[in-house]
Amino acid sequence: MREKLSGDARKAALEKLSGWSEVQGRDAIAKKFVFRNFNEAFGFMSRAALMAEKLDHHPEWSNVYKTVEVTLSTHDSGGVTELDIKLAEAMNRYAGG
Repeated sequence: MREKLSGDARKAALEKLSGWSEVQGRDAIAKKFVFRNFNEAFGFMSRAALMAEKLDHHPEWSNVYKTVEVTLSTHDSGGVTELDIKLAEAMNRYAGG
């Protein structure tokens, strides 16, 4: 099991993650990605899915046309861990930001 990030560690990590924020009432982080079209959104999700498999850490996400909404939390740790930060960093790279 991964160790949950402390408040200070999570705050420091979030400062480096463009567009990610804490989820109100839950120990999780979230971001909405908006692409030019469905094809770009689906490509992003495919790349992110490959990284999620590599990390053995899977996001909560939904896709409607060109928008992908993502929530990350390590369920067996009860909150945000370094795995969530790694996956968020990868998703930002895949989205071009």
